[in-house]
Amino acid sequence: MTQAEIKLCSLLLQEHFGEIVEKIGVHLIRTGSQPLRVIAHDTGTSLDQVKKALCVLIQHNLVIYQVHKRGVVEYEAQCSRVLRMLRYPRYIYTAKTLYSDTGELIVEELLLNGKMTMSAVVKKVADRLTETMEDGKTMDYAEVSNTFMRLADTHFVQRCPWVPATENSDPGPLPPAPILVISEKDMYLVPKLSLIGKGKRRRSSDEDATGEPKAKRSKHSTDNKEPIPDDGIYWQANLDRFHQHFRDQAIVSAVANRMDQIFRSLPVGYNISKQVLDQYLTLLADDPLEFVGKSGDSGGGMYVINLHKALGSLATATLESVVQERFGSRCARIFRLVLQKKHLEQKQVEDFAMIPAKEAKDMLYKMLSGNFISLQEIPKTPDHAPSRTFYLYTVNILSAARMLLHRCYKSIANLIERRQFETKENKRLLEKSQRVEAIIASMQATGAEEAQLQEIEEMITAPERQQLETLKRNVNKLDASEIQVDETIFLLESYIESTMKRQ
Repeated sequence: MTQAEIKLCSLLLQEHFGEIVEKIGVHLIRTGSQPLRVIAHDTGTSLDQVKKALCVLIQHNLVIYQVHKRGVVEYEAQCSRVLRMLRYPRYIYTAKTLYSDTGELIVEELLLNGKMTMSAVVKKVADRLTETMEDGKTMDYAEVSNTFMRLADTHFVQRCPWVPATENSDPGPLPPAPILVISEKDMYLVPKLSLIGKGKRRRSSDEDATGEPKAKRSKHSTDNKEPIPDDGIYWQANLDRFHQHFRDQAIVSAVANRMDQIFRSLPVGYNISKQVLDQYLTLLADDPLEFVGKSGDSGGGMYVINLHKALGSLATATLESVVQERFGSRCARIFRLVLQKKHLEQKQVEDFAMIPAKEAKDMLYKMLSGNFISLQEIPKTPDHAPSRTFYLYTVNILSAARMLLHRCYKSIANLIERRQFETKENKRLLEKSQRVEAIIASMQATGAEEAQLQEIEEMITAPERQQLETLKRNVNKLDASEIQVDETIFLLESYIESTMKRQ
């Protein structure tokens, strides 16, 4: 765990959950697994606050616990899961793209709450969608339930592990911590619920639509409280499935960009003749990038997607792009040359790249000091004398990818700190703007005249309005930069993980 990752985890935890949760979370990331009382002692936090912080972290899958032989329960932070919070906007946007606004809100609720029952998600999403509809229109629970089932069928949401029911009437002493289990066949099994109803709008008055006072209504609801139909069956967003979707889309986009003109001539839909299909498959299989491989010839052969080579090509393209942006096109030419030839001496680099010796030496040193390329020594004699040693430049893609990933973590942390600084510097103005907007909204609800609304709007002066616009523009740029850097992080992490699995 690098310092850059710990700092980024700290910023994310503080931004999402506040100082106490951040303090406990970062302590566990630094120290590893620890029991409850040790955490409280080391952080100087009360036992009650530590318990609440751990509850929040466990609810959001950021901390796991383990029961040891002596009955001691130890808690361990999941740093990689904390870093996934960077990707929450991308998960939500993907759900919106695939399953419209309903899918977007379902995934958003699950990410914001960590774990929820299906009935609670359906009711909350239906209420939120009803709020955005015109007066008189409502969102039916059944429609939200159908979208939830589609998300479960495609594995974008999954059931959480639960405590198995004990068969014996006398279960004996309870364990120090519950042991949660789930079988693969139950992971995406949606309970049969008959949720009948429609979304409700929030009302600012003390009475509901029927005119019944809130106090009376709450008493009725307490007396006639019905059991939750899916009580104990909790759901969470399946982040691995989202990552699989991102990976697939990245590979498809890479192939489309490489063979753009060819794919434009494909007929719309899947009505492709066997002859045309064979031509396209052969074209993909013969491509030097080797995204698609072919094995055997019986029955026309078997075509497979080579995920590792595809991720390797995407990671290499990312490294090439960074080298070009940072050091210029001539350095990028040398980088690609070393990649292609595997090992080259300095004289060979000069000759192949057709760059003067002094400039080639300077460029190689820049990339070497930046850890984009490495130098390998091959001695002719055991004494390693420089005059009798070959010095070969090479590119270790795995090492370079790790270095770039570390820099991406630092970049994201800097972007978050800058965004927080911008917001803090303009805190007074933002609070004033929110107050004015709230006043205008309440006046519009009571049917205020246009002149009155205009008078309230003028409470924010022209210079202040311009300052707000500048702030909004800067924050939007920082947010967009965070998303772009996270896309690079995802590609590099996917490649590193794929490479480690093959070793």
